[in-house]
Amino acid sequence: MQRRERTRHLIELGGLVVKAGLVDLTDDDRAVMLGGLLAVADKLRGDDCESARLLWRRRGKRAFERPRE
Repeated sequence: MQRRERTRHLIELGGLVVKAGLVDLTDDDRAVMLGGLLAVADKLRGDDCESARLLWRRRGKRAFERPRE
């Protein structure tokens, strides 16, 4: 059961990468995508993390509300 839940969670996270357009924008270059995600993680470890989190949450919610392209 836990394995199935973990698999579903990972698939949903992959869907976020696709919804953000990262696969197309990077020509499926996983090193570029990982580098970008590491930059986000660094930002969230910094002093200005709360304002970044607030901004990204708003943008994410708007993206979820838009119809899928």
